[in-house]
Amino acid sequence: MAAHMDRDTDIETLVRGVSPVLEVPFHRDGALDPDGFITVVDRVLATGVGSVMFPGFAGEFHKLEPAERELLTGLLLERTWQRRDVAAIVSVPDHATRAAVSQALRAAELGADALNLLPPHFLAPSAGAVSAHLRAVLTAVDPLPVVVQYAPALTGTALDAPTLHRLASEHPNLRWVKVESAPPGRLIAALAAGARPLPSLVGYAGLQLPDALRRGAVGVQPGCSFTELYVALWDSWERGNEAEAVALHTRMLPYLSYWMQSVELIIAAEKEISVRRGWFASAHCRAPGYLLDDEELRMIDRFCAEFAPLVPELAP
Repeated sequence: MAAHMDRDTDIETLVRGVSPVLEVPFHRDGALDPDGFITVVDRVLATGVGSVMFPGFAGEFHKLEPAERELLTGLLLERTWQRRDVAAIVSVPDHATRAAVSQALRAAELGADALNLLPPHFLAPSAGAVSAHLRAVLTAVDPLPVVVQYAPALTGTALDAPTLHRLASEHPNLRWVKVESAPPGRLIAALAAGARPLPSLVGYAGLQLPDALRRGAVGVQPGCSFTELYVALWDSWERGNEAEAVALHTRMLPYLSYWMQSVELIIAAEKEISVRRGWFASAHCRAPGYLLDDEELRMIDRFCAEFAPLVPELAP
């Protein structure tokens, strides 16, 4: 394994907190915008997060060609290679076990600090087949740390705490579970209560973030276009100022709850926000995607106006 550096003792600290999922810019004609992606990486890392993840649902991984995915992964790792203050989590969303193992080994070879492993879901594989898939990838990349992403609303996959604890006992490199069940809190608590507690990261834009943190979550993996708000929320929570953290989350919630009605909707909204921040020129989403209407664009206007004091780039 050719990880960036021998930072196993630091990886728990780096992944803890806010770990944004990087978006992928495209030009107006749908062509990849690698320069825009480099800007996304640099601007997100500048917020002081300890880790980032790519490619995820927020990065339209399912719309990337294999060569594009490899190119962008390489660009990300080039930006993080010399840094000891940030971990690059490379996602392996491939459905076929052979392809997933191959992609996981390639990510390790390129220098990923950790992997994010999405269980297979196409055509509803059995629970045994899902577990076998996870075991195959965990074995192939051992000892590289791995996050298993559990997103039942998006994939239909069924996993439970006993299964995940059993996998973790067999494969110590299974270090976290990204919990995106609805609600996530009970699974987070069950994972934290095992004989070998298994830390959780909460996804789904952090819709239930305060409850998740109360139940033991160690971090959040949201989209990346307003990372600063999640960092501010996390910092308040870490200082013991729960009321301040919850107040900020409460302000964010009307926007998040609307945008998270579909993954394509929040992808489109976040890209529009990033364009307004000057990160890249086009908010294009590859088809099939979501087209924001005038009222949804006005909602983004209101979001930018409300949170410009915390994120100055949002100011008109």
